Amino acid sequence: MPTAIWNGAVIAEASANEVEIVEHNVYFPPERVNQAYLQPNSHTTLCPWKGVASYYDVVVDGKVNQNAAWYYPTPSEAARQIKDRIAFWHGVEVAH
Repeated sequence: MPTAIWNGAVIAEASANEVEIVEHNVYFPPERVNQAYLQPNSHTTLCPWKGVASYYDVVVDGKVNQNAAWYYPTPSEAARQIKDRIAFWHGVEVAH
């Protein structure tokens, strides 16, 4: 079962058929992510083929992992399957 863990907390967990894997990143459906650990921020990046990514800080027990989660609110047509799904990095352990 794919999971995302940081600072001892399970941030996301879903069955294998619920996630999308793109470029080795696991994209979780938003309803499978514990939103209590996510804090929106204004950071964005541009992927040439997926579009503009928006970011969250992951916050667990007062510790902040800046820009550790991202999603595509309006992805390109080529990446439509990951719309609003959330992926992790910056030390968040993701197993699938």
